[in-house]
Amino acid sequence: MQTMAATKLPEVSTRLAVVYFSQTNSTHQITNAVITGMTHTSGTMTFQYRIRGSEIHGGRFQNQELLQQLQTCHGIVFGTPTYMGSISAQFKAFADATSELWAQQSLAGKMAGGFTCGASINGDQGTTINYLMTLASQHGMLWAGLDAAAGYHSEGINRLGCQSGVVAHIDEGQIHPADLASAEYLGARIAKQARLLNAAKELT
Repeated sequence: MQTMAATKLPEVSTRLAVVYFSQTNSTHQITNAVITGMTHTSGTMTFQYRIRGSEIHGGRFQNQELLQQLQTCHGIVFGTPTYMGSISAQFKAFADATSELWAQQSLAGKMAGGFTCGASINGDQGTTINYLMTLASQHGMLWAGLDAAAGYHSEGINRLGCQSGVVAHIDEGQIHPADLASAEYLGARIAKQARLLNAAKELT
């Protein structure tokens, strides 16, 4: 019986980004955890970008350099706190500014993921994740949620039971350790999948 030799993936450099808004540093804490997870995969280069209110003029986010950088990435994770049942206004301004990338589908085929947090354990955070998934889908990106069932992981990954992305609870300004572990897990998953996609492209 003839067997096929496994194809070895080429060593490639994978560029990943986290774009987020943080008013009180809570989503910044999650961002750091996501970045840590991404670095578990060899050959990964990362950068994080914190949206600033000073970049929003007349309600429009303006940073062409960032939009150009995102086009060179193989994966992007989006993060925002949940305000009044949805994304923050600052993140929405950024999302609207990506419309020129949407028109050209410049982000199509890239990995995507998302996270949010709130002072309530629920707080309709799932609505925020759904928005981030819709944003990624409009750009033709490939969404990766959490492949970890709630209650079945030794480190408490996905303790709040959201498969679509990371939702986190803020308690006195701190993110629950299990939620940070979930963010690190998501970062590692995005990096792994982005590397596989990138390597596959190198083989074609």
